[in-house]
Amino acid sequence: MVPELAVSDLAASLHFYRACGFEVRFRRDDPPFAYLELGRAQLMLEQDHAHSWLTAPTETPRGRGMNLQIEVEDVEQLQAQLRQFGCPLFRALEESWYPVSEREEEGQLEFLVQDLDGYLLRFCQVLGSRERPSPGEH
Repeated sequence: MVPELAVSDLAASLHFYRACGFEVRFRRDDPPFAYLELGRAQLMLEQDHAHSWLTAPTETPRGRGMNLQIEVEDVEQLQAQLRQFGCPLFRALEESWYPVSEREEEGQLEFLVQDLDGYLLRFCQVLGSRERPSPGEH
């Protein structure tokens, strides 16, 4: 799946997404559009225009109710890079473990940031899996 995000200013969005480590695979000018890649993650950005596929007027923050998880090799380095870029974090770096079965959980280091239109991005680095603690063992 490759999500396409409607953005208000493609040039400004590209500046942000490049700071996140994305590279432009290709782009078009009419309408302004870019296909981006970061590792195995792919994302499309299209600037608002009269013939877009929007089903209702846009309100900021866009994409309410969802976040896009993007796996990276070094999440701490990326967080530092975004802080240097001047980007405020929505949620600072933390270690999270999620149950995936009765006996196992999978972990990741993750932080969240909003792009210029308010889309929520969760960058993470996979930590692997471990046995779930027994109740009362936290």
